[in-house]
Amino acid sequence: MSRHRVAAILGAGAILCVAAVASAHDMFLRAERFVVPPNSEVVVRLLNGTFSQSENAIVRSRVRDASIAGPRARIPIDMSTWTESGDTTTFRVRVGATGTYAVGVSTTPSIIALSADTFNMYLRDDGIPDILAQRRARKELDKAARERYHKHVKTLLQVGDSLGHSFDAVFGYPAEIIPLTNPYGLRRGATLRVKVLVGGKPVPNQYILFGGRDASGGRIAQRNTRSGADGTARIPLTTAGDWYIKFINMTRVTADTVDYESKWATLTFAVRQ
Repeated sequence: MSRHRVAAILGAGAILCVAAVASAHDMFLRAERFVVPPNSEVVVRLLNGTFSQSENAIVRSRVRDASIAGPRARIPIDMSTWTESGDTTTFRVRVGATGTYAVGVSTTPSIIALSADTFNMYLRDDGIPDILAQRRARKELDKAARERYHKHVKTLLQVGDSLGHSFDAVFGYPAEIIPLTNPYGLRRGATLRVKVLVGGKPVPNQYILFGGRDASGGRIAQRNTRSGADGTARIPLTTAGDWYIKFINMTRVTADTVDYESKWATLTFAVRQ
């Protein structure tokens, strides 16, 4: 094999590695089962990577809130059930009476420094096109960046057959996705309306991504949309399976130790037949 071909292969591999580092940032809550019987224990995985695979575990010290909202109240998750094994974090929640429950985890801020190329790739691949366009307009694509980021993730569990009202519980996280209708009352082909909040306020024109895995485990192709003037977006539920909705709200920061701050939010749930 020629030296030029070896160099090309190594270069392509390096690009792929950078892409993986830049894009493997998502965090999701994914229960072993989204529909469970009353008075049961549910194992929930905290995936820090993709919707299918975790790249590394999240330690308890990074958690600012972990709680579950059900028919009666919102209560803290028992952190004694929190386990960090290899690249995956799991915990257990106890559900009671029938209804829809919301489970949430919110992390404390972390800071990362990225080269210009890696930061630009991350903006492109992870769904932050407005900041990328801003950097291009300001002729800053060659500038490295320091970013403060924190992630706020929720999942909905359906307990028994009766729908509940906690599906739209507002946890007060810095970034949050609130369903306006209960997804467990919808079927494939329906449209789910959600509201995106940052700092407790609706965000207009927020870029949003959604997708998942169908009932047979195949990939539901990721698509995008934007919130309207009132912060509301419409998500077409094209098939049964496990779904996610996510967004990253990033702002430029001045007079700080970082250049940007990002607030991540995801919501997961199941769509039945």
